Amino acid sequence: MNTTITLAIIGAGPAGLMAAETAANMGVRNIHVFDAMPSVGRKLLLAGIGGLNLTHSEPNDLFFKRYQSQSHLLLGTLCAFDGQALRQWCTNLGVETFVGSSGRVFPEQMKAAPLLRAWLARLKAQGIQFHSRHRWLGFSPTIETDINNKTNKTNKTNKTNKNLYFETPNGIIQINADATVLALGGGSWRKLGSDGAWQSILSHYGVLINPLMPANCGFNVSWSDFFIAKQAGAVLKNIAINDNGSQKIGELILTKNGIEGGIVYAHSRIWRDGLHLKIPYVIYIDLLPHHSNTEVLLACQSRGSRSLSGHLNSRLRLNNTAFTLLRECLQIEILNNPIKLAQAIKNLPISLLSTRPLDEAISSAGGVAWESLGHDYQLHNIPTVFCTGEMLDWEAPTGGYLLTACWATGRAAGIGVGQFINQWS
Repeated sequence: MNTTITLAIIGAGPAGLMAAETAANMGVRNIHVFDAMPSVGRKLLLAGIGGLNLTHSEPNDLFFKRYQSQSHLLLGTLCAFDGQALRQWCTNLGVETFVGSSGRVFPEQMKAAPLLRAWLARLKAQGIQFHSRHRWLGFSPTIETDINNKTNKTNKTNKTNKNLYFETPNGIIQINADATVLALGGGSWRKLGSDGAWQSILSHYGVLINPLMPANCGFNVSWSDFFIAKQAGAVLKNIAINDNGSQKIGELILTKNGIEGGIVYAHSRIWRDGLHLKIPYVIYIDLLPHHSNTEVLLACQSRGSRSLSGHLNSRLRLNNTAFTLLRECLQIEILNNPIKLAQAIKNLPISLLSTRPLDEAISSAGGVAWESLGHDYQLHNIPTVFCTGEMLDWEAPTGGYLLTACWATGRAAGIGVGQFINQWS
């Protein structure tokens, strides 16, 4: 290939591909997309295994609040490409969508592969070229070489930011690009290419990076060996998390290490931040949210001669998994005290020790700080280089919010780099 190109997109996930398409729509030519994996869009394909949740249908005022402390930073970007715009974009690709019972939006075929195939066909028709098995090494052959270079950082940046080095099956190659968009993902799912290796490269050039942390993640709990043997992998359905007087109902998965599941991911940001302040961090679970406190108390007081597990199952339909969890978390004197037992069933304390490792998380928090970026997503300290997607410091819950922001920020970076290139052409 020609080693001098107009635009390099590094990372072939939703954000990178959207940046490439947007720049091409603005008239930019000679666009090349590089990815370390053998094929593009691997994380997108994985997300679509159980049904590709593209976005959410809720009103924008609620939708934008899901990004919490970063919502004001993403507001303009999301307004320009919201959930409805994303659905129209899918329609233009020939992929129709529908709204599920939860308000989540899916492609009619549910899977990611048809959408990705149609998208790649359109991108290739625009002349965009793809290069797999190209792992980005930075602006010099190795970051160690660059760090040992004692020249002035400002001058060095101006000289090196157009030089991109990649490790390929044929060795290390150099590409000269007029502009670059980095869309390398966060720090979760290392096996799919999101390994956070870019942090040391950008930090060397003075780019402020907030530490990557797990988001939408599981948590470690100190279960007994007996509990792990009996209940690891079991699912508790229709339980609730008691959180400052409000409740969210969902399912919780008991693992050998702790807890996972949709209701856990929904609270993971609060619990993760709480663990930074206090270890262990105690959460409270309502095992029977559809039963009142009075109903539970009356049932606990009328046991008779039956076994406790059999009685609670008969009167309250409390299953064996929930009862085993009670035994794991409560002292025997509480189990034998009807009043305290009823309180625990409605408000069971579980002590969290830590988050599960970053690489296991669905997504990551932290990343390139917004103050390191211009309004066009260009890095202040590395001119001609733009950042997008999960590399940036934002997080969102599951439910379509993650993908929407990846596509929206990819589009915004594509506009920024397109305007940058066009002003010099």
